[in-house]
Amino acid sequence: MNIAQVDLNLLKTFEALHDESSASRAALRLGVTQSAISAGLRRLRELYGDPLFVRTGRGLAPTLRANQLKPVISEALDRCRQSLAMISPQNLHYEGRSVVLGLSDDFEIAYGRSLMEAIALRLPKLRVIFRQTYSQIVAAALLDRTLDLAITAGGFTERRLSRQVLGEGDYRCLVDPHSLAPGEETIDLQGFVTREHVLVSSGGFIGITDEGLAAHGLRRHVCASTSHFAALPYLLKGSTAVATIPGHAAHVIAQMTGLRVLPCPLALPHYPVELGWRTQAQLDPLLLKVREAIVACFTLPPPSAC
Repeated sequence: MNIAQVDLNLLKTFEALHDESSASRAALRLGVTQSAISAGLRRLRELYGDPLFVRTGRGLAPTLRANQLKPVISEALDRCRQSLAMISPQNLHYEGRSVVLGLSDDFEIAYGRSLMEAIALRLPKLRVIFRQTYSQIVAAALLDRTLDLAITAGGFTERRLSRQVLGEGDYRCLVDPHSLAPGEETIDLQGFVTREHVLVSSGGFIGITDEGLAAHGLRRHVCASTSHFAALPYLLKGSTAVATIPGHAAHVIAQMTGLRVLPCPLALPHYPVELGWRTQAQLDPLLLKVREAIVACFTLPPPSAC
């Protein structure tokens, strides 16, 4: 196959179909008709000798070959975008472009709004897409180009990734203030163990609090677990349960919902908050500006004041 015979706009059609899982949404994204997308998909199927996308009850699902092609095609398109940015580095028009930022929902709750503002200040009209990730899966997501950048508590040791430390995190307790005695501002370790606990965990069984209690020969009773920090206000309100979560999220959730933040009576280790990206993409002007915005946001006062 001679590349001179290939319409390179088909690569944009492929990327839009893979990201949107819908011909109609891909058409809206590219500003073309749905019939143009369908025609492009037919040509892509001929070009690669594969169905690429198959219709399911939830839209278009990529085939194995499509998933293999996605990182290669996205990288090629990013290189083209980067070359155009080199012609006009001071260009302030980013409408139609997007960046995918991976982070867990505790960071999204605490920093999402200030990240939106910081990015909009430097890259007007750029769309930021927040996508859920965590340290155990973030490296693979960056390398397969599901994410452009990510903020997690580590996970960037793969040699093709670069990282920057943004700060250090700790843990706090979150409770319904009505479950506290009048004037009670803390709970001791015995009261902590006595209470029921709500666990936030992707696995749903064991958390860092359990490890810390085990070192003291203690155990807690977890009455419920969830994978989303955003669910905590609904699970804690009206109960005597406690949730031990990252401090940045605890302060913002308390500020928005009326829950109370208390010091954790258990000595739990602090953890690094890191920004990671593909080393190969570190000279992309757009990503450089987004990284600057992220670093600026994390040098502001604590999230409760952002």
